[in-house]
Amino acid sequence: MAFLQVNVYSNVLQMEVAMNVILPQTTHKKIGTETEGATEDVPVLYLLHGMGGNHSVWERRTSIERYVSEYRMAVVMPSTDLGFYTDTTYDMQYWTFVSEELPEIIHELFPQITYKREKTFAAGLSMGGYGALKLGLAKPEKFAAVASLSGAVVLADVESLLLVRNEAYWTGVFGPLDQIQGSENDPLFLLNELVNSEKSAPRFFLACGTEDELYPASQYMAHKMEQKNLDVTFEKGPGKHDWVFWDAWIKRVLEWFNEKND
Repeated sequence: MAFLQVNVYSNVLQMEVAMNVILPQTTHKKIGTETEGATEDVPVLYLLHGMGGNHSVWERRTSIERYVSEYRMAVVMPSTDLGFYTDTTYDMQYWTFVSEELPEIIHELFPQITYKREKTFAAGLSMGGYGALKLGLAKPEKFAAVASLSGAVVLADVESLLLVRNEAYWTGVFGPLDQIQGSENDPLFLLNELVNSEKSAPRFFLACGTEDELYPASQYMAHKMEQKNLDVTFEKGPGKHDWVFWDAWIKRVLEWFNEKND
């Protein structure tokens, strides 16, 4: 596998943006893992970071490069600051960047990466779990499957949000806190919109550690998806809101992505 550190200009954000990209590369090693490259129609995973992270954190804290090697899959890990995968009230359009501009940039720079929905995936942790779920709900035509690990997928509890950051931050991201529920940033609202649209929905995977404070949120969201007859898998295991859990479960996510794509 090849690991690339990429700096690009985002016309949407009007700033330079950093991302890391893993690409399949043919390698022959006496010690280590041999990999097989691909020059066209390469499956791609958009892998999103959480609060406090950036484009480097998945590579630094997990073995994502080693895990993904057997699937001959590209991985795109962008930096989106603390924008919560939202077009913020302070005029930073992180949602538009991730959902619209980023795939265009990737296809321009890496033409071997697929355009096909059935080979395009998204995943993330915590804030990134919210972002990945949002991509699947709001852009179902672009993704075959998405996965949320320890995702902040229920935003109705304002008091819980304020335990993480102060009101000024959340208002800057979402606007008035009493207006999040029922807005385009509310996963439950997006869920209903998707169902009512009758569009073909991607597969969804939610997982969370049983000792994680966000466990009830993932469980609740999975239940709501089941009620709407979506293809959703909810799995749990021992673990907290930490990299020990995410390193183990991103491997499970990759397996799950490929269960119906072999």
